[in-house]
Amino acid sequence: MTYTVFGESHGPAIGVVVSGLPSGVLLDIDAIGAEMARRAPGKDRTSTARKEPDVPEILSGVFEGKTTGTPLAAIIRNTDTRSGDYSKLKDLPRPGHGDYAGFVRYAGYNDYRGGGHFSGRLTAPLVFAGAVAKQILAERGITVSSRISMLGGVKDPTDRQVDDIILAARDDGDSVGGCIACAVSGMPAGFGAPDLGENAEGIFAKHLFAVPAVKGVAFGAGFGFASMRGSEANDPFYMDGGAVKTRTNHAGGINGGITNGMPVTFEIVIRPTPSIAQEQQTVSLSRGTDETLVITGRHDPCIVKRAMPVIEAAAALATMELIGI
Repeated sequence: MTYTVFGESHGPAIGVVVSGLPSGVLLDIDAIGAEMARRAPGKDRTSTARKEPDVPEILSGVFEGKTTGTPLAAIIRNTDTRSGDYSKLKDLPRPGHGDYAGFVRYAGYNDYRGGGHFSGRLTAPLVFAGAVAKQILAERGITVSSRISMLGGVKDPTDRQVDDIILAARDDGDSVGGCIACAVSGMPAGFGAPDLGENAEGIFAKHLFAVPAVKGVAFGAGFGFASMRGSEANDPFYMDGGAVKTRTNHAGGINGGITNGMPVTFEIVIRPTPSIAQEQQTVSLSRGTDETLVITGRHDPCIVKRAMPVIEAAAALATMELIGI
């Protein structure tokens, strides 16, 4: 299964085409809608004030509620855009954002409004594709879950702490980043390979780094391995009935690039949102001069909360690729 996300933040619609789906899968539209709602903007002061219903319109690939096996195409219309808020960004790239890199890569023809194709808005169709993948995986006993493992330097914050940290950054005209821990449970042993292109960790990383603002991925104990000895880091094997399991899971369910039957666990780090209300230093692309920039418009002071279903979607799509569905 492969997928392609298309569209721009302030275009008429964004969408995704999913190819290689098995036929005959009865889609739970309500479950897909619930996943979309988890990511949708405009719910409270911890997210952008942009309000989008994010209701996917399926154009092809589904007949009488079931997948046909042909490409599944869906769009999500953009209904609440204010392109004028971004007019200055055509010439003044935001520090930390994809504005300048995109300008160079596409010779200035990129859509800069709201970040264009670089916008986190493009994660909405990714969540749709991931919601479909989750349903297919659930039929095989595989589930995906996530939690906020760090926010603004606070480890395992409560929901109240999460909101307080985000609102404090917002009140300062600033933003905050964090980490999300994710687990893929029910993954059978034996999928992947040590080689480039088939390595289980590499497949997950490819999908995860395609999510905007993800700047790091660590499996199992991750960077904690640096302070461990082998006697601490190794996961002892034992027999559980007829199944081989490990008493700990520091390896994150993967050894030698191959799944070992334990949950695949990883943590990702999301950078603070680049669009902040404070004055920042930038350059004029047309004049070639140093300039200052104050960003206006509607932006998330933190995307970590809304990113959880996105990371789960990327993990579900990676799992589909890994196990060959």
